[in-house]
Amino acid sequence: MGRENGYAMSFLHELNSLFFKITISYTLYFWFFPLKNKSKYLLIIFGLFVINIIAYYYTDDLFHPGHDEYWVHFASSALTYTGFGVVFYLIYALKKAYYSELKINQLEKEKKISEIKALKATINPHFLFNTLNTIYANALKKDEKTPYLILKLSDNFRYLINDAQKDLILIEKDIEHLKGYINLQNERLVNKVFANFNDNIDNGSQQIPPLLLISFVENAFKYTSLLKGKNHLINIKIRLLNNELFFYCENPYSEESSENIEANWKESGIGITNSKQRLNNLYPKKHSLNITKSNGLFKVKLKILL
Repeated sequence: MGRENGYAMSFLHELNSLFFKITISYTLYFWFFPLKNKSKYLLIIFGLFVINIIAYYYTDDLFHPGHDEYWVHFASSALTYTGFGVVFYLIYALKKAYYSELKINQLEKEKKISEIKALKATINPHFLFNTLNTIYANALKKDEKTPYLILKLSDNFRYLINDAQKDLILIEKDIEHLKGYINLQNERLVNKVFANFNDNIDNGSQQIPPLLLISFVENAFKYTSLLKGKNHLINIKIRLLNNELFFYCENPYSEESSENIEANWKESGIGITNSKQRLNNLYPKKHSLNITKSNGLFKVKLKILL
């Protein structure tokens, strides 16, 4: 076997040296480097360094006692461990950067998929066909509201084709589209369902992603229209104050009625599940969404820090 400073090199000697190097390196890699507040643990890691060096000195001395002075051995080990620490930190930093890039790419991919799904689902066939049937019936009766309904439906499609494909739009435009949708539904479901809408916006030029709130309103009309009886009330409120958007939607709800909904109608529209995904992608840790069903009411409360 080889020689080290005139002393025989043994397998156990090398294994002993490797053990202490791995111990400090892995401690740094798996525990210290991932810490968010490393400064709080500097004394601990320094203490572990010293203990490791001292323990290594005495175990190494078993293989060749008195081979060098204590402080020379201490300085040499400290320099070696520092070198290993730098190498392992570079490995950790590269790995972290790689996974961060993967996560960013995955979030971007999910965001695009979510928005594409939202755009594909914006034209709810049930809403379209029922609205056209309403307009047709009004036209047969020569109702004066027919031109108004056609105009609102046209505005709805113009928004979906043009504005909804942008990353951000003015909040006043999105609310205008929301009002148009509500007006059409109120006309279509006259005497059956009525939505009361209130908004208070302190900055109409604030930008938000398009179609962010429509799914909750669409869901309210969808399930309220299934209920028996007349004059069911939906309450919708939107408030923007100091860059904080608050949305509230409340509608009557029946589990029995919702079970009878057709599968293709249930899946039509943007959908609350998709909206949740969009919110998570667009406003991570900057929004809160609370959806509850109790006492015959379905309530949605959404807050977003824009």
